Amino acid sequence: MGKRVAVVLAGCGVYDGSEIHESSAVLVHLSREGAEAELYAPDVDQIHVVDHVKGQPTQEKRNVLVESARIARGNIRDLAKLDVKGLDALIIPGGFGVAKNLSTWATQGKNCIVSKEVEDVLKAFHTAKKPIGLCCISPVLAAKIFPGCELTVGHDTECEKWPYAKTAETVKELGCRHVNKHVTEIHVDVKNMLVTTSAFMCNAPIHEIYDGIGEMVREVVRLA
Repeated sequence: MGKRVAVVLAGCGVYDGSEIHESSAVLVHLSREGAEAELYAPDVDQIHVVDHVKGQPTQEKRNVLVESARIARGNIRDLAKLDVKGLDALIIPGGFGVAKNLSTWATQGKNCIVSKEVEDVLKAFHTAKKPIGLCCISPVLAAKIFPGCELTVGHDTECEKWPYAKTAETVKELGCRHVNKHVTEIHVDVKNMLVTTSAFMCNAPIHEIYDGIGEMVREVVRLA
């Protein structure tokens, strides 16, 4: 029997939802590992909708579950219905939706609030000692919920290649250990069963981001 892995989405599109390339990479690599992906998203309104051509918010209203269904090809469930007992692992791709729809990180940083549904799911997998895979910005959810955990969001020195490196400093301020890793590498926190990789936190070729996510997925499945 293949492993059953919950994948939690936060909408559709990098600026206001889940990063589509990261989400697709997670699903492709899970398939390659013989694992079954079960997709979930919270049934809530997005904080806002961004015109991805202009990079500016619009007056539209969209629902996170409805938008996530675009990536899931319609095969998705309300996050409130997730039952950790029937699942072997959890993966949350990145994208600004993680920092806007799953938490308030985008506006409050280390003082953010993680949505109750998301926090409950993360804690359920953690308590059950089942692996959690996080990429791009989504490791900040673990930093907020699991004090003292270890993770990577890439590098901690800002430059053209690492434009979001200040995130690592904020993670440290939360009392977590940040480990610098290249985009194709992962970090494994054995104690907390966390597997993290930087993905689009790095200004890297898309195939390198894809490969890094593959390493994360393989380790999550191996630990499950």
